[in-house]
Amino acid sequence: MKFKGIIPALVTPFNEDYSVNYDSLKVLTNRLIDKGVDGFYVCGSTGESFLLEKEERKKILESVVEETAGRVPVIAHVGDIWADRAAELATHAAKVGADAVSAVPPFYFKFTFDEIAEYYKIIQNAAGLPLIIYNIPVLSGVSVTSDNLGQIIAACDVEGIKFTSNDMFELSKIRAAYPDLCLLNGFDEIFINALPVGIQGAIGSTYNIMPEKFSKILKAFKAGDLESAAQTQKQANEIIDILIKTDVKSGIKYILTKAGIPCGSCRRPFAPLNKEKTDLLDKVLELL
Repeated sequence: MKFKGIIPALVTPFNEDYSVNYDSLKVLTNRLIDKGVDGFYVCGSTGESFLLEKEERKKILESVVEETAGRVPVIAHVGDIWADRAAELATHAAKVGADAVSAVPPFYFKFTFDEIAEYYKIIQNAAGLPLIIYNIPVLSGVSVTSDNLGQIIAACDVEGIKFTSNDMFELSKIRAAYPDLCLLNGFDEIFINALPVGIQGAIGSTYNIMPEKFSKILKAFKAGDLESAAQTQKQANEIIDILIKTDVKSGIKYILTKAGIPCGSCRRPFAPLNKEKTDLLDKVLELL
């Protein structure tokens, strides 16, 4: 299976004027490959996808694909509330060499699940690439479950699902119902809990700054060293707990900037970090 292991959901670095910092994006891409990551997830939630212009999303993907140069797979998040715009992004992803497309379900208007299934069909028809559903009900308001996943699978060829939910019971039901589906965990703090269910890997925000910890968890779990895996997850969760208090994306950008990769702030209406939050993040730098 091509999509497995530790896959960072890339942040989108910005300059001081909030334009995309493509130089930092290329440096980050190479640094993470050097650290042994197994792929990239581009322009997802962590990448501030819905705060980007369509043409920016295209150019960001082009930059990552070019810099990666086939060393690891690249998954392009093309999700959008409008199916035609998502299809355009999917067509572009295929054209520039992405290995798969992914999409959050269309949100806000409370579409029927038949409409959601059709949306995924439109995207895959446009891309002709493997499709990875992005299930993140806490943000999209849509839950992809073992009961309704079949509607999407009946409409198009689904490679896998990025499961960003705490519901391990539902994840286990999806694994049982679809044993050949690629399952990728989405919440970094419960990575170790998802491993026994039978996931192939994970796509996560904090892999931008500490992919080694999660590679270590995965390696220890496969070796049967559950004590070491649990201890490393505990260490990662100490950092994640601080990041959650500062907004994860903003915190990661601050840490990367301190590490020599300027990433700027998140786009408005996200607020710049205040001193209270940067003081907390300085503790993360010590833990790392």
